[in-house]
Amino acid sequence: MRKTVLTALTALAIAGGTIGIVVAQAQPAPPPDAGGPPPQRGMGWMHGGQDGHQRGAMMQRMRAFALVYPQKDRKLSPPDVQKIAEAFLLWHGNHDWKVINVAPTTDGPIGFALATPDGSVIARFTMDPHTAKVERIS
Repeated sequence: MRKTVLTALTALAIAGGTIGIVVAQAQPAPPPDAGGPPPQRGMGWMHGGQDGHQRGAMMQRMRAFALVYPQKDRKLSPPDVQKIAEAFLLWHGNHDWKVINVAPTTDGPIGFALATPDGSVIARFTMDPHTAKVERIS
């Protein structure tokens, strides 16, 4: 009986090791990044990092707004873009800066600038009215 149990355990150990080697060979590691920008996850522009606590908090916020489904074409107007940019500032606790110069550009996106209370421009951005993708232009 003892030899049977020992033989069975040895067979299981060998089988487990073989399966581990096969799985490791079947799923090689992805190639290293070619130096491009790191992949973005979720709404990274709206939330800081993505560590465990923040990820859990983000999931909780997503559950709270689960009734809101993102549309394929957001059909944003200049006033919509201004509200989004102002909400972004408030989301981060910035009550001093303001959103100025909100207007459509000639090539499609809607441009806007962030400024200090005295009107000095800090940075300029564009937002695609269909996807709401934000790009910094200066």
